[in-house]
Amino acid sequence: MQRTERLFALAEYLRGRRTGVTAEVLAERFGVTVRTIYRDLDALRTASMPLSAERGPGGGYALDRSYSLPPVNFTAREAALLVALGRFAIDMRLLPFTETLESALDKVRAALSTSAQRELLTRLTELAFHGVPTLPSKKEVRAAVERAWFEQQPLRITYVDGNFIETTRNVRIQSVVMDRHETRLDAVDLDSGEQRPFRLDRIERAVVLRERATP
Repeated sequence: MQRTERLFALAEYLRGRRTGVTAEVLAERFGVTVRTIYRDLDALRTASMPLSAERGPGGGYALDRSYSLPPVNFTAREAALLVALGRFAIDMRLLPFTETLESALDKVRAALSTSAQRELLTRLTELAFHGVPTLPSKKEVRAAVERAWFEQQPLRITYVDGNFIETTRNVRIQSVVMDRHETRLDAVDLDSGEQRPFRLDRIERAVVLRERATP
């Protein structure tokens, strides 16, 4: 995640909470160091976001309670279902677009009033989904796949097939197929012109290409 994207995501995350959160929690949430979080918080303050820091139990960084929120478009029960289903999709590794989904869930929470957020937390404890998670994939691979898919850019992948043979391919994703056990990318091999599926869990490395790759 680039810094500009992280700053927007951090602002949405803080706006979605009405209680403080520590820099350590924020660092873990966004996969950066605590020092980087401090710099990001300073940048948000420079951008005139009313951030405050509270000490003691339950303290941390929070937006001023008078900070204006967008109109409430979700009821607590609607938000609970959306957030619970989103968390289920992330926990089951059903899709590679976890960062985008996390950002969307933050915005759903941010659209609720304080009382509705409390009700949301209660409803979430009463909802549970169970299933067989898909095979794990690398975080950096998922991030590259997400970026290539949404920006419609080609992707260079290092792929390990069923015979444990490793190859490097330049592909363009056509669709993403998700089921209980695996996530597949249906993609065109830009070198051969053939369309074929690639299992997400078998992609060792992935790099977004800015131009169409040539053989």
